[in-house]
Amino acid sequence: MKREIPLFLTAVIGAVMVLGFFMPHPWISVPADFLQQSAVIVVAFGYVLGGANLLRVHLEAISRRERDWPYRIVLVAGLLGTVSVGLFVDGPGFQAQGARTMWIYNNIYAPMNATMFSLLAFFIASAAFRAFRIRTIEAGLLAVAALVVMLGRVPLGDFLARPLTDHAWVPAWLREAPLGTIQQWIMDVPQNAAKRAILIGAAMGVMATGLRVILGIERAYLGGGE
Repeated sequence: MKREIPLFLTAVIGAVMVLGFFMPHPWISVPADFLQQSAVIVVAFGYVLGGANLLRVHLEAISRRERDWPYRIVLVAGLLGTVSVGLFVDGPGFQAQGARTMWIYNNIYAPMNATMFSLLAFFIASAAFRAFRIRTIEAGLLAVAALVVMLGRVPLGDFLARPLTDHAWVPAWLREAPLGTIQQWIMDVPQNAAKRAILIGAAMGVMATGLRVILGIERAYLGGGE
């Protein structure tokens, strides 16, 4: 019963949620809406538990002077300070324009977030260097497409690409076409087709996993094993 009851509840709730998309009858839609709202409440409690766990872990590390403990102080101070301002200073209007929490978000969190993503650019450049090693025909096509897109998205793209296309062996339509038009076609047609194929594959994978959970085939969420 320790495993059968969770499996039964998962199957019933999963079936109700799936039927809720196709059957607008109140017997199905009302329980489905209730379950969705319950999930939102559970997620909210999860955030609270996550914050409490974060405080516990980092306060213990600070008390033991573990590695990088000064940075943990900054993290704890930032968490407690933001929560205190939101609860005791701004109150219900913590998301209003001009609220102090919004000032913290716009002037502290957003610049730090932008800094982190700016640092990722170096890792992306390193990954691109490895990906663009032309060893196969597919890698060559990828490198050419990437070069066209990068050059086509900068104002000087046509000027920089002129030495590459101004040759007799290059087709006339390619010499006369603006690089921006070519890169836009690459983004709209091949790139979009590949992206949609990946999204469709991911959606089918999600559906297959959901069916496995509803049917009780996938039981890893119970703790693994049989």
